[in-house]
Amino acid sequence: MIGRIFRVIRTPVTLLVLLAALVYAAYWGYTNVIAPVPPPPPTPCVEQTLPKRQLATKQVYVKVFNGGNSRGLAANVGRAMRGSGFKVTGTSNTIEKISETVIVGSGERDPEVLLTKSFFKGATVRADGRADHTVDVLVGNKYAGYNKKAKKTLKVEADSLCLPAVETASASPTPA
Repeated sequence: MIGRIFRVIRTPVTLLVLLAALVYAAYWGYTNVIAPVPPPPPTPCVEQTLPKRQLATKQVYVKVFNGGNSRGLAANVGRAMRGSGFKVTGTSNTIEKISETVIVGSGERDPEVLLTKSFFKGATVRADGRADHTVDVLVGNKYAGYNKKAKKTLKVEADSLCLPAVETASASPTPA
């Protein structure tokens, strides 16, 4: 008698379990299809030789962000930096409110950060450990000015330096 009841209940229970698995698989697939695509990892830096052990502005890739209320400040600073030889890959606004100029790079003592900082009066440096060794310049309401007379090269102690690959040319705002 118990065997007969088991045989009668077995088919509907099996169908319910299979239906539950199908509903779960459909839900999982749908949520993964509509999920945003993760950003690609940053391109790591490439070891490049430095002529005469000097880093030049033409080897530094920079993005300029306006964190203040002055309209067009990032574009103006970007033009000035291009005039000094920097590879400006983009200018944009940032949601981070900036009062004084902030230079953001891989490390506070990295040559590309120090060279960029020498062109800005009263700038502070912030390290974020980025792998591609690009530099972000965040300008704000108390922008002290651009030093056009700064040296366009920086003496370094090494024969080569890890610098950005040419592909790292997309502007994205620095997170707050």
